[in-house]
Amino acid sequence: MQPTDLPLTLSTADGASLAIHHWPAAGTATAQLIICHGMAEHGARYAALAEPLNANGISVQAMDLRGHGASTPELPRGVLAAGVDWSHLVDDVALLLKRTRAAHPNQPIVLLGHSMGSYLAQSVLIEHSALVDVAILSGSHAQPAAASAAAGLVARIEGLLRGPQAPAKTLDRLSFAQYNRTFAPNRTAFDWLSRDQQQVDRYVADPLCGFVLSCHYWRCLADALLTIGSPGKLGPIRSDLPLLIIGGDADPISAGGGLEKLQRRLRAAGLRQVELRLYPGARHEVFNETNRAEVVDDLLAWLAPHLTALSQRSRTHANP
Repeated sequence: MQPTDLPLTLSTADGASLAIHHWPAAGTATAQLIICHGMAEHGARYAALAEPLNANGISVQAMDLRGHGASTPELPRGVLAAGVDWSHLVDDVALLLKRTRAAHPNQPIVLLGHSMGSYLAQSVLIEHSALVDVAILSGSHAQPAAASAAAGLVARIEGLLRGPQAPAKTLDRLSFAQYNRTFAPNRTAFDWLSRDQQQVDRYVADPLCGFVLSCHYWRCLADALLTIGSPGKLGPIRSDLPLLIIGGDADPISAGGGLEKLQRRLRAAGLRQVELRLYPGARHEVFNETNRAEVVDDLLAWLAPHLTALSQRSRTHANP
């Protein structure tokens, strides 16, 4: 690591210590990319994605979100501490963005959110879009308000019956178990993640993956989905922010045109540069799909002109 790089942990104002996975660019970095991972996984899973980004001058960081990966030293995975809610996750990402900006003031910052991380990224953009130069949403969805409200109600009832820190098993059955039935007969409980069986097996064998979030965590997520589900709430996001939505057209999370609806929702909120890339046959984790090389090549090709323009603008401002 270079002297200006961030430490391997991020200490928050409320005393949490969050793990940071860091993959520096090969040679001199020209941009910084920060990953918000999905539910029931962790940041280290993005090492394979970081490799080609690093080769193209992009340094990558992935923080293990609260309740995930190595950021759970005192609590079971999938649990948020008492008094902690979605706003703390938003603040965590904002803190990492601010520290990255301070360490690399002349480099563009890209925020990539996958699945639950894509919802978190939208929440971050509502409050802190000035900290982000380019955004990417992967494995996302335009969750209908009724579905978000129903999820929140189920999480609230199950939390009352079993305790807020108990696993939300009912919601898990109603969501992920249903997603997997799309690909019956099933080989594993996670066939819906990818057509690549080896990648699915790695997820199944990973002790840091596949757990069930607590009722309280699910309730926080459901409340966040209600917020980002309204174009009016998304209005504070900078209108000139370049944003790419990517996903597989066989992803059960966004079945029924969910990514097209998300694109329309963001455009209705005023964003002028919202592009969509759909991959035929691909499932939820496009970066772990059978066509992942194509996905990464497309991502780099889309990023290149935006990062070049941002870098040129930064140099102009630095040398008026």
